Amino acid sequence: MMTRPMRGRMQRPQTISLIGMPGAGKSTVGRLLAQRTGLEFVDSDQLIEARAGAGLQTIVDSRGFMALRALDEQVVLDLPLRGRVVATGGSVIYSRRALQRLHSAGPVIWLRVPLETLRARIGTAPPRGIANPPDSSLEQIHAEREPLCAEAADFSVDAGGQDPGAVVDAILAWLDASQTRPGP
Repeated sequence: MMTRPMRGRMQRPQTISLIGMPGAGKSTVGRLLAQRTGLEFVDSDQLIEARAGAGLQTIVDSRGFMALRALDEQVVLDLPLRGRVVATGGSVIYSRRALQRLHSAGPVIWLRVPLETLRARIGTAPPRGIANPPDSSLEQIHAEREPLCAEAADFSVDAGGQDPGAVVDAILAWLDASQTRPGP
């Protein structure tokens, strides 16, 4: 588990952002974290799909992976963040502007998942619209994104070896220890 003092630390943040690889559990953990904190849950992948009028994989297939990255960034830049748990798109870590915006609103938490677990979770699933060149393997994407997530995160939690409730417990314990637990 990685932790560091929050950048621009504030008392009782009204926003918690989750980053990580596709299949890390951002949506599942995000919904549960929102329930436990009383914040609203928002999934930026769903907002991207609504904005584009197409699924993530369709966006990648028809417009290219850079178009998906641009949409991911723009959704975060346009999204009202206050009072929300945000499950970000996996490619948000490529956007300095989006990360700065997320950090300005509250803690950014990395759901860290080992490659083997990701492979088991998404290996047999249909294509997910991952915003990387089409010839990139899951191994290459994981190796590229892991250091970016580590740099971007205020806190990281192992989301591969425990159930979502335990992941949320770890996040809340860190928030409590940081005296930054969200809420009214």
